[in-house]
Amino acid sequence: MHSAPFASNGHARTLFAAMLGCVLGSLLQLQQPGLWDWKYYAAILALVPVSYALAATKTIANVWRQIVAVVALCLLGFGVTGLRATVYLADTLDPALEGRDLRVTGVVANLPQRNESGLRFRLEVESATLSGQTTAVPALMDVGWYGGAFSAGPSVVGDAENTKLAEAEPAVAVLNRQPADVKAGERWEMTLRFKAPHGSRNPHGFDYELWLWEQGVQATGYVRASAKDPVPVRVEQTWLHPVTLARQAVREQIFRQVSQRQFAGMLAALVVGDQAAIDRADWDVFRATGVAHLVSISGLHITMFAWGAALAVGWLWRRSGALCIALPAPSAALIGGVLLATAYAVFSGWGVPAQRTCLMLATVALLRLSGARWPWPHVWMLACAVVVAVDPWALLQPGFWLSFVAVGVLFATDSGAGKAYFTGPRGIKDHIFSGLREQWVITVALTPLTLLLFGQVSVVGLAANALAIPWITLVVTPLAMLGVLLPPLWDAAAAAIGWLFAYLQWLASWSWAAISVAVPPWWVGAAGVFGGVVLVLPWSWTMRVLGVPLLLPVLLWRAPLPGHGEFELLAADIGQGNAVLVRTASHALLYDAGPRFSLESDAGHRVLVPLLQALHTRLDTVVLSHRDIDHLGGASAVLTMQPQALLLSSIEAGNALQVHRSAQRCVAGQSWAWDGVQFDVLHPQAADYDALKKSNAMSCVLRISNGVRTALLVGDIEQPQEALLVASVGASFTAGPPQGETAPSGGSAARAAASVGRYR
Repeated sequence: MHSAPFASNGHARTLFAAMLGCVLGSLLQLQQPGLWDWKYYAAILALVPVSYALAATKTIANVWRQIVAVVALCLLGFGVTGLRATVYLADTLDPALEGRDLRVTGVVANLPQRNESGLRFRLEVESATLSGQTTAVPALMDVGWYGGAFSAGPSVVGDAENTKLAEAEPAVAVLNRQPADVKAGERWEMTLRFKAPHGSRNPHGFDYELWLWEQGVQATGYVRASAKDPVPVRVEQTWLHPVTLARQAVREQIFRQVSQRQFAGMLAALVVGDQAAIDRADWDVFRATGVAHLVSISGLHITMFAWGAALAVGWLWRRSGALCIALPAPSAALIGGVLLATAYAVFSGWGVPAQRTCLMLATVALLRLSGARWPWPHVWMLACAVVVAVDPWALLQPGFWLSFVAVGVLFATDSGAGKAYFTGPRGIKDHIFSGLREQWVITVALTPLTLLLFGQVSVVGLAANALAIPWITLVVTPLAMLGVLLPPLWDAAAAAIGWLFAYLQWLASWSWAAISVAVPPWWVGAAGVFGGVVLVLPWSWTMRVLGVPLLLPVLLWRAPLPGHGEFELLAADIGQGNAVLVRTASHALLYDAGPRFSLESDAGHRVLVPLLQALHTRLDTVVLSHRDIDHLGGASAVLTMQPQALLLSSIEAGNALQVHRSAQRCVAGQSWAWDGVQFDVLHPQAADYDALKKSNAMSCVLRISNGVRTALLVGDIEQPQEALLVASVGASFTAGPPQGETAPSGGSAARAAASVGRYR
């Protein structure tokens, strides 16, 4: 693969430029704030043949030919991506159907996920009726089936009306039907309330809408299963999803065989790709030690599986002379490795990252089988262009960039791993001896990119991966896969996981196990990535050290802060409830922590922790207005991340959060000043704690003012508390920035507000 691949260097450069142009065109279209009409994209595509014909003209200079090739393929990528998006939007949910109850018949298409609040699954819709009339709805939707009294709160159920009814009349909630034991491939008839997919609009958070978009899901909903609703009916077990049904059976067998649910969940993730089976606390350990990629079906897993499968197929093929005559053993090994890796990816769920990896492996395998001898940059760019052509939205996923940058760096540094990725399997001895060097190269080169994408990187990642990669690859994964045939091997795999997990927990317990920085702008991150690559290239050290200055801006970047006497309020998008981040020049306060969605998911982990990490914000105080779950559901995750923060709240002494941090009561009259900004607690009164008032009435009301602007955070106070605030403090407000800085304390009477408003 390293010798003269083309008839001319000019032709090689033109081809590389064309593939790069296709990728850039797709990337450019994804930056559009809104889609154009499909006719404009069709018109752009009509220009592609003209541009391509011009690029093929031999009368123009090579440099102009390359420029025209880039433009031609850029137009192609731009037009195709835009046209696909407009076609895809044609299948979106009619806004008139949102919030409506439809009778739907469909087939369960994925692994159902059960938690304490109910069941979630994906449904392939076959028919839908509204008031007896057939209605067009998206073909694929994610469904929740919730049972019981909605004890996890309205945010879990997504139906505030029913939740309030359940709280007011517990007997009604008991009548809600519990989710059935749903199997993949089953056809069900049920009443669903539809909703268009939507995620939160928080910076640096998980893009839920993009995740659903890539998988073709255009609607979400939940089963209407109360006493007044028609009964959900299981129609029949179909064979439309036999692989998914087999995966579900294997998952259930793993949990029956392995007594420790923690390790059983990890095995389920490795064997059938069920990442939801891993507890959230375990994910935190994996992220802190930089090994999260090893416990999910990632590109690394599939590539390593392809490598091992190719070795096995090649060894078996060489045992037969007739087979070697019919097809050379190296070609048979390559084909067998790709096919078996694809089968593994299908059995493990055929997720988007797995699809990208298999597509890349197949592309490179076909290139090798064709006899073409391309240099590695062209092979690398071809694989990238093919993946983007099939899934242009991969360009918006961090995993895409981490994967392709990693492979490119390994190639550029002449790493054995990079060669094996595209040129075929190596011997075990070579793989082991080059492993440490490859891990070092990847760690140095990808650290700036990881900080740009996530704002956090594991310091102990090199030590963790040095043991975890061979242990998971050579011990745990083979035992886990063989357990499908011999279930007792899962116990051995669980024991192997237990030994590794103890080591990872020890590393994660170090206070400096992971560092976080403010997420820098893209241009700072790009400079840092280039600096990391320079550090690992096979150059002299006098050249490599030139990469160090490029790394410093990434490590030293600080998010902009308000000036002295100013404050900033950032209301996080968390659905129902509150979560407001207040920042001054050198202090920060979080008012409420959003809802809990389930025992394994809350606004703290999903939104607030990533946001605080991305802004590199250290909280001085956390104010939890009252005990309702949509205001303190994410508090545990935040308090764990911010051990130094003072907790100010009206929660009762027996509240579970008191275990994390002893809460100081918020009482009217408490006040403090930060950086020329005054903070005053206006409610509740001290006597209110003895009056056994309901939760909303006990909301902590916090007034923030710099003498020019005032914000009032009021929790869920109701009309009587509003009237009391207006009567007691509304007429006596005096402005003026305070002098000095003090900690939260009970002191002089709170400053009064000229008008009482709400900040939501």
